[in-house]
Amino acid sequence: MINVEGNADLKRDPKSNAIINTNASDYERYVTRRKVKAKENDKVTNMEEDLANLKNEMNEIKSLLKELVYNVK
Repeated sequence: MINVEGNADLKRDPKSNAIINTNASDYERYVTRRKVKAKENDKVTNMEEDLANLKNEMNEIKSLLKELVYNVK
């Protein structure tokens, strides 16, 4: 690994030419942020699915009420 000028935590891999952050606490913070973001995305997706289900159920109830009203007359 080759040191990157100006930052002791960054190293360059000579084989792939990639710059790698060797600071473990920065990596842990990144992983934690990524997990939190994934949970938030899952929560939003679940809420969207629930809303779509509620819309479908409301439409079904509406149809059944219309059918009931028209059959009574």
